[in-house]
Amino acid sequence: MDTIASLFSFITTPVSWVIVQFHTVYGAIFGPDTGWAWGLSIVSLVILIRICLIPLFVKQIKATRAMQTLQPEMKKIQERYKNDKQRQSEEMMKLYKESGTNPLSSCLPILAQSPFFFALYHVLNGIASGKTIGVINDQLLASAQKAHIVGAPLAAKFTDGSDKVAALGASLTDVRVVTAIMIVLMSASQFYTQRQLMTKNVDTTVKTPFMQQQKMLMYIFPVMFAVFGINFPVGVLVYWLTTNVWTMGQQMYVIRNNPTPGSKAQAAYLERLTNHVTHHGKVRRRSEKAIVKAIVAKGRDRNEHERKFINGLSKAGLAAQTDGSVSQGESQAATEAEGGVITTAPKRQQPKRQSKAQRQSGGPKQADDAGPTTSLDKPEEPQDAKPAARQAPKPGGGTRSKAQSGQRKGPQRPKSPSKK
Repeated sequence: MDTIASLFSFITTPVSWVIVQFHTVYGAIFGPDTGWAWGLSIVSLVILIRICLIPLFVKQIKATRAMQTLQPEMKKIQERYKNDKQRQSEEMMKLYKESGTNPLSSCLPILAQSPFFFALYHVLNGIASGKTIGVINDQLLASAQKAHIVGAPLAAKFTDGSDKVAALGASLTDVRVVTAIMIVLMSASQFYTQRQLMTKNVDTTVKTPFMQQQKMLMYIFPVMFAVFGINFPVGVLVYWLTTNVWTMGQQMYVIRNNPTPGSKAQAAYLERLTNHVTHHGKVRRRSEKAIVKAIVAKGRDRNEHERKFINGLSKAGLAAQTDGSVSQGESQAATEAEGGVITTAPKRQQPKRQSKAQRQSGGPKQADDAGPTTSLDKPEEPQDAKPAARQAPKPGGGTRSKAQSGQRKGPQRPKSPSKK
């Protein structure tokens, strides 16, 4: 471990300087030799580092979602080239390059924290060994050795013997109880963080090996923390517990406000957004507009939760626009224009359909007493008027007169009288 820590010695001085600056502030409030002053200094160091890593965290979220989107294509490549591992790797790299996705992006926050973690471990190990390190001089070293967090010295470990713990001014029972509780909390927070990611923010419509790997990590990581945690000083356990709690809270915020499409978190988010929009009649936040805009742009490719959101807006008389805003539908606009009363134009009355005999004879249409005739009705003719079809042909017309319906063209043979 000394060899690994020495590799990160270039960052030991900055880390020790930050801790000393926070210790100066908290020491003036709680006292320079108290565990509160040194413990809160470590917590503040974690918060400062995690704030600086927020851009990497955003990149991690985008990379994770991109990987989830590529899972069906990756599965096809694995099945197609299952007997040729080299070709499979080449096709995978080609897929990553075409989509602009980097699988290592999801590990960036952890990799970026590693130097600070080992630097802090090196600082606390120097305090336990009574060695000055970085900007921590003899006076600060003596103050840190006196600091106890709930009865456990800052530099004590679960595996330390009774003699070493007694040299730090504490009992072995207190150290092991405190470190055991912190290890359990650290493992539990890691398990819950991974579990809420798998149960709430994963597209349940896609079953891929990536999901199985994530489920395995959900159980492997807590065990790893429990195994390695017994060799961490109390100060490092404070650091790691704080960063786990920060990750859990940060992930809860992302899942609530920017969930993965197709996940249970998206269903809950769109349900809240529907209630909010139908109550206020508009979308207020920029992030909400971005999500509505993305849903509208999908068109027929919307998932079940997104279609339910669009239908909910329609039932409320609202319509989502391409720019992410929400406007009133036609029926809702007509209601507000008329003071809450929907007015519609009278339906056009269709004329009654005439029978075949009436159409052939051109006879008058039977008027309906229910209402006036429309412009489509034929005007009534006098009863003594003969139908135009029965008028005698004009002279010179010959046999080329227009045939009546149901008769053949040309001269008609007279009917012979029936024989009795």
